[in-house]
Amino acid sequence: MSTSGYTNIILIVADDLGVGDIGHFGNPYAQTPALDLLAREGVALTQHYSASPLGAPARAALLCGRYSQRTGAIDGASNRGIDRISLRETTLADLFQSAGFATGMIGKWHNGAFDRRYHPNSRGFNEFAGFLNGGMAAYNWVVDVNGVPRRADGRCLTDVFTRLATGFVKRHKDQPFFLYLAYNVPHGPLMAPERDVQAFRDAGRLNEAVCRLYAMVQRMDAGIGELMAALETLGIAEDTLVLFTSDNGPWLGTERLPDGRVFPLKRTNGLFRGMKLDVLEGGIRVPALIRWTARLPAGTTLDAMVHFCDWLPTLAAAGGVTARPALPIDGVNVLPLLTGEAEIGCDRRFWQFNRYEPVPGCNAAMRDGPWKLVWPTITEAMARLSVDEVWDRGMHSVPHFECDIDPAPIARDLPGSGRPALYNIEDDPSERDDLAARHPDRVRAMQGDLVAWFAEVNAERRNLPDAWIG
Repeated sequence: MSTSGYTNIILIVADDLGVGDIGHFGNPYAQTPALDLLAREGVALTQHYSASPLGAPARAALLCGRYSQRTGAIDGASNRGIDRISLRETTLADLFQSAGFATGMIGKWHNGAFDRRYHPNSRGFNEFAGFLNGGMAAYNWVVDVNGVPRRADGRCLTDVFTRLATGFVKRHKDQPFFLYLAYNVPHGPLMAPERDVQAFRDAGRLNEAVCRLYAMVQRMDAGIGELMAALETLGIAEDTLVLFTSDNGPWLGTERLPDGRVFPLKRTNGLFRGMKLDVLEGGIRVPALIRWTARLPAGTTLDAMVHFCDWLPTLAAAGGVTARPALPIDGVNVLPLLTGEAEIGCDRRFWQFNRYEPVPGCNAAMRDGPWKLVWPTITEAMARLSVDEVWDRGMHSVPHFECDIDPAPIARDLPGSGRPALYNIEDDPSERDDLAARHPDRVRAMQGDLVAWFAEVNAERRNLPDAWIG
């Protein structure tokens, strides 16, 4: 049992990390001893879903407990403001801050830039050290520390974030704290300490890009191990709930290395088809490991469906925070599932993603118990139409700056939607056997529910006072 009378919360989010990138989930090459230990000491979730197959929307849902479309964060284009969490939203940090917790955010934000109102320090975080856009180089970096830029000092950025995280818990060891640690690993550019990369090269089984990617994961894992050791040394491990997850599934396409060479990121993603950007399982089913020795059984597995929106009410409940957001949330408290007091939570969930303005019937999905309806992508709606110049500036050691968002509408000619597919995820987690022709009534019913959901959340988004309408 907790000896302090309160529970600290550490939420760790990796970037583009798949289920298949962790040793505990079956990867024979990845070196993740700290995460494997976290699984042995806590609960591993096998049906854990992000809210989106892209980072910025997924992070918004995670922080707000609401489908990302409701929050206004629908894509990653910071220059159009469509990565921003609307100012009317309440974040997890807001809730913990109002309850007297020290709140800190370290790492990748990507939920609002170029306007101080969307800065983490304005969204419930007492302390922030990280970057605001969607990417940052591992060595030529600049970190925003509560609004003040700090430039690269020769260290790998992953190590910098680890030291900042351990520093935060040491400063606040005598009071309740909420720490959101968002590593930008293994998102590109693929860079890691040379000795880490060389160990994977020496094995002779992986191409250069995957060697670098696994070296990045290994470095993050070592950092997580260092943070867990700090909790033990400080005597607060038992009083601290640690949740590890990833924003979306892995990118399995090609990756251009800093030296210009291009490689396919061919690696395992377990049983799952699809990848980042897809609402297939490979794009939205993500790893989750949670350790809370005061309440949760060690070395257990949870097979029930859990969604990103569920973590706001769950973490608030674990921390004893009674305040709730002003707006209705889409998540449910899954503590009874994690403790084994209940067997089922919410078994109906929805997803939709495409670039810029959301398009109905494009890359959309619904889970209803074991059944999953999947609308295919519309290629033209998934395309990025221009290079985000402010993204590039923010990626290469340029301090955060203020600028107006681009108000220009997106002009594109889109064809109609394809036919939805129907899968039974319990029997067919790889989504290979389309059962739509055998269950037309179920397809019609789920299609109607998905259309109604999309209309509701998209109307809410379009009515936001700070929404970008393409």
